[in-house]
Amino acid sequence: MKTNNLKWVYLFTLSVIWGSSFILIKKSLLGLTPMQLGVLRNLITSLILLTLGFRGLKTVTLNEWKWLAVSGLVGSFVPAFLFAIAETEIDSAVTSVLNSLVPMHTFWLGLTFFNIPSSKRQFLGLVVGFIGSCVLMLNGAELNPNQNYWYAGFILLSGLMYGLNVNIIKRYLHNVKPLTIAAGNYTIIFFPAVIMLFFVDFFSRETFANPEFGMSMIYITTLSFFGTAMAKILFNKLVKISTPVFTSSVTYVMPIVALMWGFLDGERFSFTQAVAGFVILLGVFLVHKRE
Repeated sequence: MKTNNLKWVYLFTLSVIWGSSFILIKKSLLGLTPMQLGVLRNLITSLILLTLGFRGLKTVTLNEWKWLAVSGLVGSFVPAFLFAIAETEIDSAVTSVLNSLVPMHTFWLGLTFFNIPSSKRQFLGLVVGFIGSCVLMLNGAELNPNQNYWYAGFILLSGLMYGLNVNIIKRYLHNVKPLTIAAGNYTIIFFPAVIMLFFVDFFSRETFANPEFGMSMIYITTLSFFGTAMAKILFNKLVKISTPVFTSSVTYVMPIVALMWGFLDGERFSFTQAVAGFVILLGVFLVHKRE
């Protein structure tokens, strides 16, 4: 398949997978605390990716290991906890909307610190997509006035970290295979995740006595395999064949998928949000148009 078409296949696939991740986080929190969820997500994903990509780590240089460590911490380890904490107060669909700010972070970080060129058309696309995201967010706030939007800060911080991660991979890890990047990230993450597992009360009687515990483990395992491990590999492939801004635009499409899941789960959904979803897609098109 041509690279130009493959980019869109990866973008669509990642949007579906990551758009579904928010509802899986929400369901996992029924039987787990945010810290337990973050630790388990990192730990399970580490085991999966180390199994799949361990051999490729032999080719990684010392300098690349440095950037793999930074990439793993800012792009995977910390956000796993931030998203879990945020969804204790904010609906899964709204969380995904807030996450759509990632392309803006990617654009400014790339332009300011990584000398990665971006066109006026790309900037216009980001603005259009951002407007659509704002409409989704504001309308969601009206529909759900009881939600604590101070917790949006956790998502905004995650977005900044994701934007930094995209630029790090594009600038410093462009010669490393996607699976090796993912495996390297989680090799670093594995050790703190194991240590933290013993400090989040996971092995307590209360945790195992929770009637939702069994289903939560199924949800977190599904999230770790598809929403983190497999998506991480696809994401790294997309970074390599596209620009950082187009890659991070996956977060513009994710809210549409997340809103559909939220609607099925009883979260409120309006016509205005549907229109905003189409505006977001227009933004993605404009971001890609430069290429």
